[in-house]
Amino acid sequence: QVQVVESGGGLVQSGGSLRLSCALSSGFISDYYAMGWFRQAPGKEREGVSCISISDGSATYADFVKGRFTISRDNAKNTVYLQMNSLKPEDTAVYYCAGECGAGPWGQGTQVTVSS
Repeated sequence: QVQVVESGGGLVQSGGSLRLSCALSSGFISDYYAMGWFRQAPGKEREGVSCISISDGSATYADFVKGRFTISRDNAKNTVYLQMNSLKPEDTAVYYCAGECGAGPWGQGTQVTVSS
């Protein structure tokens, strides 16, 4: 069974940056049409952040991260990244990576905390 493993979360001050990584325990990200990042803040529903096409690298973003976050993939390293810049306290959440932008396997999440 494929396991999705996120890493890179942590505590950062407002305005800071973090880069999240998403790797697969087996198989290849190229086995999927797309990979995506989601997040869930305390007391809120899970929401989509960004998705990327594995074949051509085209990406979509939620309005609340446009211009601040960048999703990318490195097929050679079998990893998907989420570069997060200009972080805000409202970005505090558990961030999840999922295959097929949510229709595939999910990871356990990595905590991102942005202090004001």
